[in-house]
Amino acid sequence: MAINKVLIVDDAATDRAALQDVVASTNCTVVTASSGIEAVSKAKEEKPDMIFMDIVMGEMSGYDACRAIKEDPETANIPIVFVSSKQQKADHIWAKRQGGAALVGKPFTKEQIVEQMGKLG
Repeated sequence: MAINKVLIVDDAATDRAALQDVVASTNCTVVTASSGIEAVSKAKEEKPDMIFMDIVMGEMSGYDACRAIKEDPETANIPIVFVSSKQQKADHIWAKRQGGAALVGKPFTKEQIVEQMGKLG
């Protein structure tokens, strides 16, 4: 599966913009959301090929949004990569248990993001 459309979810506008710049540089269409709740609806509406999602957000965490996306048959197969400052070994394990394909630490490099797109594409 080629990665043509990516949903980026982060409640911090600067982090969202930085990730958007990296993904857009790969000629992918970028869709953004600023909350977990918005991520769940955008995943269903936009059907992205993959999602990069922050973990710590307001009303709905990235983990909660991931579980909601994975429980819906229409969006269950969309790979989700968490992007977070939480980088302990336990965080990586927990991210996978919540349905995530991987966890990339903040601050991230362009290479880390492009690598995840290549692995999941």
